[in-house]
This record gives sequence, structure tokens and C-alpha cells, in this order.
Amino acid sequence: MPAAALPSASGSSLLSFAADNPYFQAGFGLLGVGAAMTVARTGSIWGATVLRRRMLVSLEIDNRDRAYDWFLAWMAHRSNGAASSASRSAPWIRSHELSVETMIERRPNGSSSVFFQLVAGPGTHWFKYKGAWMQVKRERETRSMMGGQQTGMSVPWETVTLTTLSRDRGLFPDLLAEARDLGMQGQEGKLVIHTAWGIEWRPFGKPRRKRPLQSVVLEPNMAETIEADIKSFLARRQWYADRGIPYRRGYLLHGPPGSGKTSFIQALAGSLSYDICLLNLSERGLADDKLNHLLSNAPERSFVLIEDVDAAFNKRVQTSADGFGFPLLSRVLKIILRSRYQSSVTFSGFLNAIDGVASGEERIIFMTTNHVEHLDPALIRPGRVDLSVLVDNASPLQARTLFERFYGGGTNTEINPDDLKILAQDLQDLVEEKMKSGQRVSMAALQGHFIRNPPREAVAGSSELFKA
Repeated sequence: MPAAALPSASGSSLLSFAADNPYFQAGFGLLGVGAAMTVARTGSIWGATVLRRRMLVSLEIDNRDRAYDWFLAWMAHRSNGAASSASRSAPWIRSHELSVETMIERRPNGSSSVFFQLVAGPGTHWFKYKGAWMQVKRERETRSMMGGQQTGMSVPWETVTLTTLSRDRGLFPDLLAEARDLGMQGQEGKLVIHTAWGIEWRPFGKPRRKRPLQSVVLEPNMAETIEADIKSFLARRQWYADRGIPYRRGYLLHGPPGSGKTSFIQALAGSLSYDICLLNLSERGLADDKLNHLLSNAPERSFVLIEDVDAAFNKRVQTSADGFGFPLLSRVLKIILRSRYQSSVTFSGFLNAIDGVASGEERIIFMTTNHVEHLDPALIRPGRVDLSVLVDNASPLQARTLFERFYGGGTNTEINPDDLKILAQDLQDLVEEKMKSGQRVSMAALQGHFIRNPPREAVAGSSELFKA
């Protein structure tokens, strides 16, 4: 018999056995075949799982993490053909699942521009990074929402999962570092303003260019004193810990409007490479617990700025004493004031958030006010306000310094240096004379006046700016 006929003969004998065997026909044979197929299927799945675990590695990033936005922006950057030299040779494959991110750039003059950026949408994408293929799976769970009533908004839960060969797991840190550098590129050398969004801090607008500290003209040695105090505080962390003193610092800048309080804080933050967390105590929906959470979780290397702190607690009226003995009038007054400010932050809650048992550490708070006499002594006592500084209206020396910086420095061709000194002295004498008669002018008013006028006209018209 030829050798090729052997398999055919064995196959036909197997079929004839199955057809003639009564047990097989009763179903036992089919049961065995099904069990064998199930075992084979389970084994293949188990083997594939083991193989996948040994050969592949995955990295998950959810949208609570800052790296989530950085990675999506990094993919969009690569898709636009602007990838770095290390990865330009293999941009991510063009996908049919895209999402749009809209960015609005607002200018100081009120105009704005709108830009659209296409990023990888929910689905599966592939790209090659430094010679290694990676799979990106972006998933969105609309039934699981982040936020809610506490944050004031709800957003879908999203994740991005990167998968590559186990041997290439070392590329993940490089990829994330590259995405981080790209995401932080626009913030280098700039000041970031954060605002409270529910119970978390979020950047407000685009990073701003740092303002030089010397551009804010204060009384001599005032800026240096505050800066030196902050630097001393930052250098004494262990000193505070050894003595059991809470590691936090509070500053109060008080003075008339337009004297440069907020401008100085902004310039000081830029000088120390700090950000600013702008906190509005009258914000609608803000309560004591949220305030405490925000102050305890401020971003690292940031000042918490509370402007016009006296206005936030105008509603703290002594209704029991000032209500003329009418409880109903007191309650009505409380209701009217609460509905006006739409904030449930209490004065005691504010004090506890600043200096209570549950208050956070490693924090620098700046408060500003135009009326320090309206502040409760409990707020400005040592430990809550460690340094209080009066930033007053323009002094004769401040006015002269501001004038020389505006029109001097060799950039002004309308006036020579000798005439500039004469005009600066005339302005200084004018401010000194007006001060003796009780008339003052703010630094903001002088600055606006200098912007609108050339040097000679500026000095000649300065007398109109003064007020009693």
C-alpha cells in the first residue's frame, strides 16, 4: 500500500469507529470532543494572557493627572509635523477618531482670536517613538463623572493607556518628560495665575510675562525689606520644625487705592519664581470647608492672594448691638447681606483656615486692603499677619523716581538729561508742596498721566491730579 494512502485509511477507520460505536453515538463522544475543545480554548486564552503579560507593558493616565493634557498636546504636536529631532522620523499614524480643543486668546484691547487643535479622540491609535511601536487607547466613561456639586462642574472620566513591548518600558519616562517639557514651555519665565474652581486650583488664562521688581516704585527699602523677609522665611523651614512653629507666613499690604499693592505682589512673585493663587472670599458657593481645603492644597511655590479683605466681611455686622434691640431687624439685615454676597464663608471659619488646627502649612498668604481700620484685630494679630506694611500714595521721591524711569534711560529723544533732571526736581517739589497742604496723588494716577503726556506737559499738568 502506498504511504500516501495511510492517513486516508486511518481517517476513514476513525470515522467508521465513531459511526459504529454505540457509546459515541449516545453522546459521550460528542461530550468529550466539546470538553477537549473547551480545554484547548481556555489554554489558548491563558497562554495568550501569559504571553501578553510577559511581552507587553501598559501605562495608564487618567484625566485627573496633569500628564493627561500634556500627553494629548504632545500627540497633537507630533501630528502637526513639529516633532523633535528624536521622534520626527515617525509621527503618529493618521487616525479617524479625533477630538477638538478650542483655545481663545484674549488681548488687552478686548479683541480675541480662536484656535482649534485636533487631538486623538476616544479610540485606538498607533505611533512610533524612538523606534518602538506603541498603542494608545483613549477611553471615555460618560456614566462616571468627575466633579459634581463640590467642584461646580462635571466632566466625563477619561483614561489614556499606552502599550508597548516590555523591553521598551524605559521609553515611558522619556516620553512623559518630553510631553511635560512641551506643556511647560509656555510657562518658562512667566507668571501663572491660579483661581479657585470648586475645591481645586486651576490656571486662569495664559501665563503672563514676569514684571521686574524694580518696575514697581515704592518707598526706599520697602520692597527689599519684604523680599528679604520672605527669603528668610523660605530658608528657615527646619528652624520652624525644631521649635514646633507652624511653617506659614502672612503679609498685609494696606493703603489707598492705586498705590501699587497688587502690582508689587505680582512683581515679587515673578522675582522669586512663584505663582499666584487668587482667592475671592465673596465667591458664590464658597464655604468654610472649601476655603480650608483650598488653603491647605495650594500649589507649591505660590502666593495665596486675598485682595480687599475688608470688603469680604462687610456682612460681619454686630447686629446684636447695632440692631437697636430689634431681633427681626437683625435677621432681615443678615438675610439681605447674605443674598448680596452669595458666600457662606464665616469670619471664624476664615480665621481657622488661616491659623486653626486644621490649617495647612508651607503657605504664604498676602492680603490687601484699602481700609486697615475696618479689619478686626483678631485677623491682623501676629501669627496671622506677621508683617504689615503701609503702601501709601506717592511721596516726592517716588514721584521723581517714576518720572525718571518713564522719560529717562536714553530711550527718550525729546529731552536731554539736564532738562530731565530739572523737570524731575520740579515734580518732586510740587508733590512736596501739595503734601504740606494735605493733598495727595496715587502712583496709578501719575503713571496714567505720564503715559498720556510728554515730559514737559506731564510736569505742567501734574497739579490737576492732586486731591485732598
